[in-house]
Order: sequence, then C-alpha cells, then structure tokens
Amino acid sequence: MKKLSSLSFVFFLCLAAAAQQRPHYTQYMLNNYVLNPAISGIENYTDVKLSARDQWVGLNGAPQTFYLTVHAPIGKTDYKTTATSYEVPGENPRGKAYWESYTASAPHHGVGLSLISDKTGNFTRTTAAISYAYHIGLSPRTNLALGVAPGLSRISRNLSATDFGGGVTVDPAQANSGVIARLRPDLSAGLWLYSADYFVGLAAQQIIPQKVSFVDDAAYNQGRLIPHLFLTAGYRFLLNEDMNALPSFLLKYVSPNNPQVDVNLKLQYHDLFWMGASVRINEGYQGMLGINVANAFNVGYAYDFTQTKLNTTSRGTHEILIGFLLGNRYADTCPRSVW
Repeated sequence: MKKLSSLSFVFFLCLAAAAQQRPHYTQYMLNNYVLNPAISGIENYTDVKLSARDQWVGLNGAPQTFYLTVHAPIGKTDYKTTATSYEVPGENPRGKAYWESYTASAPHHGVGLSLISDKTGNFTRTTAAISYAYHIGLSPRTNLALGVAPGLSRISRNLSATDFGGGVTVDPAQANSGVIARLRPDLSAGLWLYSADYFVGLAAQQIIPQKVSFVDDAAYNQGRLIPHLFLTAGYRFLLNEDMNALPSFLLKYVSPNNPQVDVNLKLQYHDLFWMGASVRINEGYQGMLGINVANAFNVGYAYDFTQTKLNTTSRGTHEILIGFLLGNRYADTCPRSVW
C-alpha cells in the first residue's frame, strides 16, 4: 500500500487550514521574479528560466513543481560603453571597478510571463500570469521598481488517482471518476529597491481571497485561497578581488501561521561559478551550486534536507534551474541587478 497516497488531500486540507498554498523554492535568489513581478525587465536581456523541483523524494504523492518564466526590458539603456567595459582580462567583473562605475538604470518598462505547475497527490495547480513593471531612478546609484502580475489559476483534482488506503479508492463526497477543476483569478504585486551592493523586495501573491471547493456540501466548503507576503533583502560584500559574498534572507507570511524565515549565503567567484547554503528555520537545510556558461546560459542545482519527521522516509528534495540570456547585446555573463 502506498503510505502517503492520502497526500491527495494535503492540498485541500491546506486550503482549509490556511497553510502556505504556493510552491516552495530553494533557488529563488537566482530568480526572484518567480516571487516578485517588480523584477520584470531588470536586466539588459530577455531572461528565461526553467526549473524542476522534486520535493521529499521517496514519498508517494509528494509535491512536484515545474515552472517557466520569461521577462524582458522595454526601452532600457545601459551605461557601459562597450561589451567589455567591466571585463578586463585577469580582473573580476564584480571587483572594485564594478562598484566604482555602477550607475542606476534610466527609467524603463519591463514585461514578463510565468507558467507554474505544482502537483501534490491528485491535486494539481497550474498558474499562468503576465507581468508589468516600471523602473525609476531614485538616485544616481539606486533604482526602485514597481510591478504587478494578473493571471489565472486552474486547480484540479484527479478522482481516478484517489487512494484512501485499505482498498478504498472512492471519495464518498464525489463517487464519480475523472478530473474536476476550478478556475480562479490570480493577482500578484511587488516592489524592488536595488543598487550596486544591496536589494530589498516586498511582494504579495494571491492577493484576491476566494473560496475553492470540490464538493457541494456546505459542511466541507471551507477551502480558501489567501494572500501570501514575501519580504527579502540582501547585501553584497567584496571579500577580495576574486570573491563576492551575498548574505540574504526571505520572510514568508501566510495568515494565521507564524512567519517562515530563510537565511542564505551565496559565494561567487568572478562571473564564473558560485556556491551557497541556506537554512529554513525549524524546517531544514539546503546546499546549492551553480555555473555561468559564457554569456549564453547558467545552471543551478540545490539539495534540501528536512529536519521534520518526514526525514525518516524522505530522501531529500532536488531542484534544478536552467537560465538563458537572450538578446544579450552587452555580453553579460551574470545577472547584475538581482545576483
């Protein structure tokens, strides 16, 4: 018998209990756009990210998350005079020259698209959203971006995959088989303050509270989609001419639960490769590795180890992220505004 086939009810129970209803990510620091639409168009190129996350490997029905994000600037100009203005042979593109020559971007627009699929048990949530952001200069070295992302979420339940254990595969509330689904509007918004050596972001997802139920019985009609808040900040230090360190944190809040905090540290060698570690308070630890391949694409991998009781049966969580830099006319090899 599949021990955790009852995870097919986790999503629905989470709706009723107001737990976190959006997917977890480990490598969000490589793609803050997946949390905050204000990131739209922040770089000099079209940023494409693909990610797959297999959570709690070994548990049947455990969450699996896939996403595709694309965002690009409109009307953005860069102050670099040539493609190699920051790239002197033998010197770190993130060295002292980077800090000394950094200037805020001129006001410009950004647009984007995200497609996210999150499956837990026999519940699947698919969200599609478009985003718009406007970036303004607050000072010669500081920008502020404001973004919004309207979209739609399709929440479906595969009744034919239901398994209650003990040979029971029929939901008494819904004896029929097949897939039933609910379509709901989705809305996110955010702010992103950034400069050469720091960033601060505030975002809200699932802003529109609304009911979700798969049965007509009012006694079970308790499912709700509720807002999620994300506060993140980071500061970059130059350890030496070859290495940068970026400590950061993410605070997630979903009422009425206690806030959840991630504390991260990323170490980067030039624009070539990086490694990092993260602690999700009271939940687990994460390790990360990444590499930038020329000015074309980058790859990141993360492994999560949980501290919860699931560690007795789970073989951890794997997450891979692949990014592409399209239209990279300044030959950037690494994100310059979100790191």
